Amino acid sequence: MDLSEQINQLEADLQELGALLEKAERKRVQEVLRQEQKKVEKEIAAKQQKKEQQARREADLTSAGKAAYTVKITNYAWDQSDKFVKIYLTLKGVHKIPSENVEVSFTERSFSVLVKDLDGKNHQMTIINLLCPVDAKDSFKKIKTDMVLVMCKKQTAKKWECLTQVEKQTKEKDKPPMDENADPSEGLMNMLKKIYSEGDDEMKRTINKAWTESQEKKMKGEDMMDF
Repeated sequence: MDLSEQINQLEADLQELGALLEKAERKRVQEVLRQEQKKVEKEIAAKQQKKEQQARREADLTSAGKAAYTVKITNYAWDQSDKFVKIYLTLKGVHKIPSENVEVSFTERSFSVLVKDLDGKNHQMTIINLLCPVDAKDSFKKIKTDMVLVMCKKQTAKKWECLTQVEKQTKEKDKPPMDENADPSEGLMNMLKKIYSEGDDEMKRTINKAWTESQEKKMKGEDMMDF
């Protein structure tokens, strides 16, 4: 089994662990599943690194005498359409190097980018544990001015709320717990308090004005009832 197939199998394991974690209700079970997720993610990352090292060894670098070192790509953004998830990697001058120096590989749940010998450096990024499976054979790259566009073909035409499973779990973890018996007005007050505490002076003035007007209307209503 080659490295790509091994990575696919591990990503399938990771997907199933994520599905089990969403269904798990016991804290201890959740913690065990999270620990197993981390182990599988580390194994995927190690195999991706090994795969990239093999690719680098096999590659015919144009400047063999130049000891290029590898830096991680951190400047990127993403967007989506019905059919594709699009990742935009900003790399100044990338359109000026040979297109074969830009290597992008895909699996069902990940992609890896290696840009060789750009300004004397290699630039690398790997995203694993994508939110939903992609079609590796129909995914591709585009090289634009100062940018690499990675086109991940969706297997199903549905909207992604985030790029990876980890981001989704982090968002869900940060959500406040829902109390079915809680007073809706209390939830609104808590939300307003949070907005007020985090807002700037203009936001605080707006909230204070709205609150004052609301109280005045409430008092007028009570006065009318007493009359």
